[in-house]
Amino acid sequence: MIASLNRTVEFVEDHLTDDIDLAALARDAGTTEYHLRRMFSSLAGMPLSEYVRRRRMTAAAADVVSGDELLTIAVRYGYGSTEAFARAFCAVHGVGPGDVRRDGGPLRSQPQLRFRLTVEGNSPMDTRIADRPAFRLVGHAARVPLIHDGANPHIQAHIAGLPAEAHARLKALSDTEPAGILQVSDDVAPDYTEGSELTYLHGVAVRADSAVPDDLDTIEVPAGSWAVFRVDGDYPAALQSTWAATATDWFPSNPWRLRPGPSMVAVLDRSPDFATATCELWLPVERA
Repeated sequence: MIASLNRTVEFVEDHLTDDIDLAALARDAGTTEYHLRRMFSSLAGMPLSEYVRRRRMTAAAADVVSGDELLTIAVRYGYGSTEAFARAFCAVHGVGPGDVRRDGGPLRSQPQLRFRLTVEGNSPMDTRIADRPAFRLVGHAARVPLIHDGANPHIQAHIAGLPAEAHARLKALSDTEPAGILQVSDDVAPDYTEGSELTYLHGVAVRADSAVPDDLDTIEVPAGSWAVFRVDGDYPAALQSTWAATATDWFPSNPWRLRPGPSMVAVLDRSPDFATATCELWLPVERA
């Protein structure tokens, strides 16, 4: 995976003024575009699309300073107008191309990334692979923004807005693994961008042939493999740390890759104030 990411960076560098076909790039790397985007975002700390934009605007800054005509520069880097180019330029550098041409800066350069393997992973990850037939996730869904660190107040508000009897009703419907009330994230942007919207479902897993009440939201889940990570510790910090470690430690070390599908968190046990918890993180995977 490290080699694939470095080849991706080199490809981007060689095609800053071209359309970049990420699907073809992923195929050449022997993986999927979905997995490539997710691993890049997790390890680089920014979406691949954002890295491409920053590198293009870093290169474009030199053209601006050298005095090239702005429309020519805009077209060179894939923008149809000087206005669209100026917006992208300002988003990266904090000033417009006219200011840079007049004053020579300030400029915020994005260095070319290099992924390196470091010796980590000295903390074993408690993981199992579960092969599951098709099933359904049913419950109460809402569109919420993605937040990487700390509690998500939008999810908290969604759960708090459910009546007490809704939780008991959902628990009674649960009839397959993972058991109990689940925290489900679906329809997440491949780049896993902070602030992008996802579908959060507070619900349970039921068999594919189980009867489902019409007033509940449903996510159909096809048959497939799941990597299940057991997490103990502060909530939600330990869970979020484990989620990040799947990208930095587990996937680069194991012959599996992410596939599209919902991720699920099952809370197995927790303290009365929910400050600590034992959870299982379920991620959809396939053989790499």
